Amino acid sequence: MIQDDDIQGKIYDRRLFRRMMAYMVPYRHILAGAVGMIIIAAVLQLVGPLITKLAIDDYIATGDLNGLNKLVVIYFSVLILTFFIQYFQAYLTQYLGQKLMYDLRSEIFTHLQSLSLRFFDRNPVGRLMTRVTSDVESLNQMFTQGVVNIFGDLFLLLGIVSAMLYINWKLALWTFAIIPVLFLITHIFKTKVRVAFRQVRKWLAQINTLLQENITGMRIVQVFNREEENFKQFSRVNAQYTRAYVRMIFYYAVFYPAIEVVSAVAIALVLWRGGMMRLEEAVSYGTLVAFIQFAEKFFRPISDLSEKYNVLQGAMAASERIFKLLDTNPDITNPSDSYRPEQVNGEIVFDKVWFAYNEEDYVLRDISFRIAAGESIAVVGHTGAGKTSMINLLSRQYDINRGEILLDGVDVRRWDLPALRGSMALVLQDVFLFSDTIMENIRLGNKDISDGDVVAACKKVYAHEFIEQLPRKYETVLTERGLSLSMGQRQLLAFARAIACNPRILILDEATSNIDSETEQLIQKAMTVMMQERTSIVIAHRLSTIQHADRILLFHKGKLREQGTHEQLMSQKGLYFQLYQLQYKDQQVLTG
Repeated sequence: MIQDDDIQGKIYDRRLFRRMMAYMVPYRHILAGAVGMIIIAAVLQLVGPLITKLAIDDYIATGDLNGLNKLVVIYFSVLILTFFIQYFQAYLTQYLGQKLMYDLRSEIFTHLQSLSLRFFDRNPVGRLMTRVTSDVESLNQMFTQGVVNIFGDLFLLLGIVSAMLYINWKLALWTFAIIPVLFLITHIFKTKVRVAFRQVRKWLAQINTLLQENITGMRIVQVFNREEENFKQFSRVNAQYTRAYVRMIFYYAVFYPAIEVVSAVAIALVLWRGGMMRLEEAVSYGTLVAFIQFAEKFFRPISDLSEKYNVLQGAMAASERIFKLLDTNPDITNPSDSYRPEQVNGEIVFDKVWFAYNEEDYVLRDISFRIAAGESIAVVGHTGAGKTSMINLLSRQYDINRGEILLDGVDVRRWDLPALRGSMALVLQDVFLFSDTIMENIRLGNKDISDGDVVAACKKVYAHEFIEQLPRKYETVLTERGLSLSMGQRQLLAFARAIACNPRILILDEATSNIDSETEQLIQKAMTVMMQERTSIVIAHRLSTIQHADRILLFHKGKLREQGTHEQLMSQKGLYFQLYQLQYKDQQVLTG
């Protein structure tokens, strides 16, 4: 399933909301405490205008200084209590949001690791990074600023309305007369800002994708002088993002002043009608002042609710994308009755295997062969012949379309995945090293591999010498992808990693193609040791490196065309002979 940033979902989706709220269940006590505090804070905000009314009508008008002083003390006590209540409420909601983000990020990361390679073939890394970062942050805003604070705004609004109706319902109705205009402004704002917000999220994801690709491929960018062209491409996307964000800011810039104008009109109505009622002695001065204060407070939660609505919309769009990712089922799953042997022999059988990455566009066609346990096999062929696809199928990175692949007589689709992949070690042409120590890059978190095992593995592949020359030796922390080391040194570490886990099946995919001649000689010696008593599959372009294999398989256009020893294939004078002659001529030209 391809992840899409331009999702046009509902304004409110009950199913998505319930699913988001399910993440709050483990922290329901924290949520209840935060909601309780915000309700108390909302109630305390009503006390100020009521105290003001009481002070003016009962104490200032009568000259009761003692009573007024008591009210002042009560008023300041309420302010101090409100401060502490709001402090703890803000702390709890932010703590809740961080815990929820931690859980959600962990779930997304775990799920991403369970997905098959086919999924990553179709989805850019930058887009997936947006799911873990920006989209999760949108849900955090909903939990910390939306769901909890909505209760406070609603209770504050309900309290203000109740207080105003209780004090003087006629004057309250005059204040509420402006509400239809307020709802119209809010509706227009919500409609416009929702569209703008979706565009902002869409273009942000594309910025992340472009940035990730550009940084990862920086060497190619600089070598081929692509800086200007890539900058133009980035500028176009960046400009679209900026325009979308400015458009969203414009709506906010219009909305809040419009709310202030409506609020000012409401206060003017209170002053005008309240003044007339005061002249008629229908209301007291204290009531009039309290109404002005309530009118100022009345529009604040309404504007806040409009903003919370936008937060909820952002969270709804983000959750739609996140849950679409979490609902993506892995193509490769561990069978319920998985096969997990105590010992792996390493016999491999391909029986009439067909495989396509895209529907009927087959890259392997009716492939059948057998590799005996402990046998060393070399696989050759032109680029695109299906060599790498074969080893991807063996380790179940992909599943075949037709046929069977058997390991020790059992279909690999019945094998326990960790057991299947744990029986193999893979060395690729493009070595991937993590930003960690050399020791951990070889051990890869396997606690069964001791420091001594790592050192012994490095000695076998002649990596120990250059590691000992590094400042911190095996504790040297590598830069991203190990780019602080030479290509040959990275390959040596990859060989050490393969040996350290002591696999039953060894797979080398163009493992010596990027190594200089001197390092290759060392590797060839190490390979001889590595391949002893192991089933070995060596994919190579240089035929000179695989002549001593027990058997050679030649793939051509997705089919197994020839197999046999080097001498047998040369004597047949077929495709292998032609391929060898071409390489031999190239070598003659180079040495001539």
